[in-house]
Amino acid sequence: MPSDIERIRQSIRLQHYRISAHANEEMSEDALEAHDIEAIIFRGTILRRLTHDPRGTRDEVTGTTTDSRPATVVCRFLASGVLLIITAYVHEEDEP
Repeated sequence: MPSDIERIRQSIRLQHYRISAHANEEMSEDALEAHDIEAIIFRGTILRRLTHDPRGTRDEVTGTTTDSRPATVVCRFLASGVLLIITAYVHEEDEP
């Protein structure tokens, strides 16, 4: 059986995913596009698994965008097997 991150990556490879309206809003605010979401997932690792949500387990995948900004994608598999991108955001830079 594939690991959780490999299952997520396979959904991305097969274009078997959907980006939620909320994720689209957050992506717009951080100048992220679909190819950035894909890059974060392919370059990243699962930082946290949130298992206490009645809607299903969510995974936080942290990686880097196509222009190397650190970012996180939060996703879950729907009952249909489609990967839902719940939100995505770029990590804020630490202020000096």
